[in-house]
Amino acid sequence: MSKQQDALRYHSEGRPGKIEVVWTKPVTTQLDLSKAYTPGVAAPCRAIAEDPEKVDLYTARRNLVAVVTNGTAVLGLGNIGPRAAKPVMEGKAVLFKRFADIDVFDLEIDQNDPEKLIEIVRALEPTFGGINLEDIRAPECFVIERALRTSMAIPVFHDDQHGTAIITAAALRNAVELQKKNYDDLKVTCLGAGAAATSCMLMWVRMGVKIENITMVDVGGVLCIGREDLDEFRRDFARPASDPRRTLAEAVVDADVLIGLSAGNLVSPQMLKTMAPRPIVFALANPDPEIGYREALEARPDALVATGRSDFPNQVNNVLGFPYIFRGALDVGARGISEEMKVAAAEAIAALAREEVPDEVLRAYGRHRMRFGRDYLIPKPFDPRVLYWVAPAVARAAIESGVARSTIDIDDYKERLYHRISPTRRVLWNILEMARSAPQRIVYPEGEHDRVLRAAHRVIEEGIARPILLGPAERIREQAAKLGIDLEGATIVDPRDSPRMEAYAEALWKKRQRRGLTKLGAYKELRRFRTVFGMMMVDQGDADGLLAGARQDYPATIRPALQIIGVRPGVRRAAGMYMVVTNSGVRFLADTTINIEPDAETLAEIALLAAETVAELGIEPRVAMLSFSNFGDAPHPQSKKVAEAVALIQARRPDLQIDGEMQANVALDDDARATYPFCKLKESANVLIFPNLDAGNAAYKLLQVTGAADVVGPMVLGLRKPVNVLQQGASVDAIVHMTSITVARAVRQRAVGA
Repeated sequence: MSKQQDALRYHSEGRPGKIEVVWTKPVTTQLDLSKAYTPGVAAPCRAIAEDPEKVDLYTARRNLVAVVTNGTAVLGLGNIGPRAAKPVMEGKAVLFKRFADIDVFDLEIDQNDPEKLIEIVRALEPTFGGINLEDIRAPECFVIERALRTSMAIPVFHDDQHGTAIITAAALRNAVELQKKNYDDLKVTCLGAGAAATSCMLMWVRMGVKIENITMVDVGGVLCIGREDLDEFRRDFARPASDPRRTLAEAVVDADVLIGLSAGNLVSPQMLKTMAPRPIVFALANPDPEIGYREALEARPDALVATGRSDFPNQVNNVLGFPYIFRGALDVGARGISEEMKVAAAEAIAALAREEVPDEVLRAYGRHRMRFGRDYLIPKPFDPRVLYWVAPAVARAAIESGVARSTIDIDDYKERLYHRISPTRRVLWNILEMARSAPQRIVYPEGEHDRVLRAAHRVIEEGIARPILLGPAERIREQAAKLGIDLEGATIVDPRDSPRMEAYAEALWKKRQRRGLTKLGAYKELRRFRTVFGMMMVDQGDADGLLAGARQDYPATIRPALQIIGVRPGVRRAAGMYMVVTNSGVRFLADTTINIEPDAETLAEIALLAAETVAELGIEPRVAMLSFSNFGDAPHPQSKKVAEAVALIQARRPDLQIDGEMQANVALDDDARATYPFCKLKESANVLIFPNLDAGNAAYKLLQVTGAADVVGPMVLGLRKPVNVLQQGASVDAIVHMTSITVARAVRQRAVGA
């Protein structure tokens, strides 16, 4: 399956598109409906009619942004029209919600006349707290934004211009320091002269670059006075007619900075060799930069290089800016986005890169260390700290520059933001990034299974893992061809003719010879059961992890895992855990798959294994030991067993936030838990330990069937090496998620020397 086919499937499967509207108040009873609509809705209507400012108190307006386009300059696709632009605008809506909890309506408007488009957008002010203009061609975008900013009393922001400008300004701030250069002397060559390039240069001038030291180059060559195609927005950057430079190669000579905002592969290594000492190179075209990261460093080892790509250091990505800029602007009721707010955002981003990087970010990227320097110029795009660094800086600047309607306590606001979007909301992305940081060899015993093949293709394309597919090579390739899947990057191993068969049989026999397995029996198991063969690959170091179960039952995977891989030193029993993802966060449920009726000692071990794994995934565990009893109010051998397990854990890990026995509502509801002020859980539990397999299995199955949550797993805890089990019939997405988890755990085990 091609990347294009996979993307089309992603956008079309299930509910088409990427967004939906959900209600935020109860609407389950007639009483609820009478308040949500008539007659109760009349009360806020009257209040707003008397005082229009109260619209932000009684409706979602202050947290609602319109992403507006006419589709005239969409990504690198050009003028493809408003309908074709809609997938991009839905994607933008997802980013707003994902990173700043801002609601979005995407509006694709079939209007290319700037004046008519201005009129349409201006009329939307009663509905929205802010306007994000997107993918509108230059120079119309300048005209449209300028008119809207001067005529609307809400933030209007053209991200193609200002988002890129803010992030590059932050990167430049730090690059100038690292390369020991001065703004006053900085000679800049800008490849590109569209909306992003023009806005970047205006922002850089505000940051201290002299406009006379900027040379802009577009498809017509160097922008010089006398060129007939110069509009009012680019005219200030035109070089004197006497300037002899006309080509990009000439413009790059002796430049301190080269920034590319154009198209891929326009800059040669030879051009970089003519730049000034210690050059700064921002090659930001996507997906192919003006010059590749490695090529740039090979040509100029003294260069500091950034691109727009996530697979190289120093990714310049607008997601570092626009969600948080709007968050800060909306939360103080800003009438617009002032220049001071943009500068504040850039300075906050630059300053955050100088801070010590917390463990949760290091874990997310599978790194031992990240420190401000040539390979860490600006924060990673998904660093959770960006929200509560940038939004407060923007809010403060809005207040100080006089565009805010509300004045807030910035320190208190920062604390509220920290809790609004906690790191648990980002756990799946963190796991994915940890996997991408060091893709591992993952064995799939069901190598010819359709969904396994599609997932293997995805993990190759996304740089998550290096798949090893077990099975007859001809059959696997034939099935892949039917699915339109390119298996380049995957390894196919047929156990029946593997040169490692004899070594595996010998090792398996030695492991199991006192469990009734003969040497001949070892050969037969390896030839008959691919899962056994895959486990031996992991055991013998020929693979880093295994994922199986798409079409076989749970015992067929877990039994050989326990027999061959075994539990790690210090662990008595393995356990199973599911990750449950809801709108309110991520929770982990254990034991849901292995231990049928655990005693107190086993329950304690399950809880410790679960807490350890959750911590490895970048989340502080808060563990609730579940029962039908709350802290002894229903004495019974079953509830006493749970209480004994809690005592064992607290003795071994007094630092761990854990308590019980308690009912599920007490674990998850702050009001219910307030009845027990002595409870050590100060927030809702995110790790739920069930007293037996009946309870755990029923809980996750109910969540899965009702659609109340996305259920990912099961993860197998306590094994010596990473092995995980798929649910039968697992979707491609589930297989990809489980692959990411398996790789991330392999990366983590290597990092700690396990």
